[in-house]
Amino acid sequence: MPDTPAHSRVVTLPDGATLELEWAAATDTGRRRDVNQDAVLAHFPLFVVADGMGGHLGGEIASARTIDRMREVADNGVVGPKAIEKALHRAVKDILAHPSATDEGTGTTLTGLYLDAQGAEDSWVTLNIGDSRVYILRQGTLVQVTTDHSVVQELVAAGRLSPEEAETHPYGNVITRAVGPTESVAPDYVRLEVVDGDRFVVCSDGLTKELTDYGIQHFLHEHQNPAEAVDAMLEAALENGGRDNITIIVLNVTRRGGRSSTDD
Repeated sequence: MPDTPAHSRVVTLPDGATLELEWAAATDTGRRRDVNQDAVLAHFPLFVVADGMGGHLGGEIASARTIDRMREVADNGVVGPKAIEKALHRAVKDILAHPSATDEGTGTTLTGLYLDAQGAEDSWVTLNIGDSRVYILRQGTLVQVTTDHSVVQELVAAGRLSPEEAETHPYGNVITRAVGPTESVAPDYVRLEVVDGDRFVVCSDGLTKELTDYGIQHFLHEHQNPAEAVDAMLEAALENGGRDNITIIVLNVTRRGGRSSTDD
């Protein structure tokens, strides 16, 4: 039996389809850090991870305040770019107001996804600030949906660094966009169709430092239950060194009826 609890929700979409969601989330300090600066929210319809940075307390404060504001958005039930960015603006003020988080290095990533079922076409929308990630496992293949806001990703995009070299680059931890006290930032958004059988992984870089994409895919194939998949990936990341805080959400999607491109 998994140690991490699983949660579920059944949603009726505007086109008459039924969406059965099952998810699990966990966060761990890891084996090298004294404090867990990660924070997580897995509260339908919003699933997000925040990885804080900046001093012994600053990163923990930044991630916690940002997740608190995201929880308010989720509780309101209507999630979209306007609500998210308004909440981020408030989070920046919260971080700036805290005496332990006023330096320019304080901030947090914010990465995840939400279900947008308000319009004619229901969809998942990923959001990203920083180098935490959203992956999708669709038809057996794992794909990274979000693009890291990091120095090494910019070097890879420019052709100056290979993906293999990026894994061990000394600037691997340097991100180029964060939620912090110096300025308000907007996430990148990617819209995805709701497809039966999809599985999502949202994680901080504490997982991707210790597991390759192939490793993440392996554990998803081995464990259909999201809580078991979370536990297996967390255990593997710790065994591989646990050099950073580790946060993982796994979300399973079952769609019944309605419209889907897979039916065409």
